[in-house]
Amino acid sequence: LQVPRALSQPLASSESRRFTNKHSKKALKASLTLGILLGMFFVAWLPFFVTNVAQAVCDCVPAGFFDVLTWLGYCNSTMNPIIYPLFMRDFKRAMGKFLPCCRRPAEPRPSAISLSMRNSNSAARAATSLKNVL
Repeated sequence: LQVPRALSQPLASSESRRFTNKHSKKALKASLTLGILLGMFFVAWLPFFVTNVAQAVCDCVPAGFFDVLTWLGYCNSTMNPIIYPLFMRDFKRAMGKFLPCCRRPAEPRPSAISLSMRNSNSAARAATSLKNVL
């Protein structure tokens, strides 16, 4: 009885290691994406907020410089739709379903009727009623 246990332990251990490695890679990629997003946010908006506080305290910031920093923050908002698809596969898939320019040719666009039938619990009854209507 001890021999099968000894054989099954390394198998379970390697399986556990593979499971751990897979999830640690996902966690690392998620951390990297979050780090890039937060880094971009701080680079874009921190100068604006520091300048805003300085303007409130000493009223010494030129209006043109303040406008440049405001637009730098706005540019960060335009970078988010670029960063998400670059780093997140699930985001790419979701956007590919809704945007016709990103859809693969093999994927047919689901119709409103098929979506409602898929989401309802009574698909058979809906199909019968659709035949009667058409």
